[in-house]
Amino acid sequence: MKLQGVMPALVTPFDAEGQIDFAAFKTHLENLRAAGVTGWVPCGSSGEYNLMSDAERDSVLQFVKDFAKPGETLIAGTNAPHTAGVIANTLRAKAMGYDAVLLATPFYTKPTQAELIKHFKTVIAATDMNIVLYSYPDKDGVELGWEVLDALADEPRIIGIKESSGSLQRAIGIATRYTGRIQLVSGSDDIALDFMLWGADSWICGPANCMAKAVCDLDRTFRSGDLAKAKAQMATLYTAMNILESGKFVQKLKYGCELQGTPVGECRMPLGPLTDEEKQAFAEAMKPILSWA
Repeated sequence: MKLQGVMPALVTPFDAEGQIDFAAFKTHLENLRAAGVTGWVPCGSSGEYNLMSDAERDSVLQFVKDFAKPGETLIAGTNAPHTAGVIANTLRAKAMGYDAVLLATPFYTKPTQAELIKHFKTVIAATDMNIVLYSYPDKDGVELGWEVLDALADEPRIIGIKESSGSLQRAIGIATRYTGRIQLVSGSDDIALDFMLWGADSWICGPANCMAKAVCDLDRTFRSGDLAKAKAQMATLYTAMNILESGKFVQKLKYGCELQGTPVGECRMPLGPLTDEEKQAFAEAMKPILSWA
């Protein structure tokens, strides 16, 4: 299974009462499709999956699956605090027709490297599902280290890794160490162009929610071979990307959607709203992106 292009790590729209707003969701997905995304990644960390019930998560996965067209890649976030939960979530996504699942370290548990190896191998044995690993040590508190990746690299169901450590050295290590075995997927948005240079053919991209045209243009420009133009585009994106990475990521994604005219509501508690100062800084950085030519 070859992963290609920009696949948004989708936000989950909520209405004023805090319920999933499927009308806003449909408008949001239509705008992303028009910008040129290649697939959909619902119920990841950008989608506030850990703040939803299993029934709500299933409703989001089913909604996105029903919206998707043939040829659009479908990757479901099916993480949970424990292996049994990951297996149950993954089997439900598989039954819906998803192509793969996105799995980080089980949250709250901080397992050892040996425990992670056993965890992922157990999920594979129980589900026979394609898996994109998700390395985000700043959030999870545990890195998917070389010990884990070495142990999983020849598992045919481990198809890629979304690398969100922010470390270019790690991205280069993955690209060179696992060529032809584990696909490098860009997940460190403010160095996305560097990931492309080191072989990342796909980008599971939270910022695509509020700057889809720009990030899809960057991807297409790089694939066309125009590196000078791609560098200029990345430079335009960089300030907003960097502000996103500085904290309150999901709140800023949702505010960015509001700025572009497709509001998706607020985040669920305990995530609080942005301050006026945070809104002003992000709005200023978004100006050249909202007027992207």
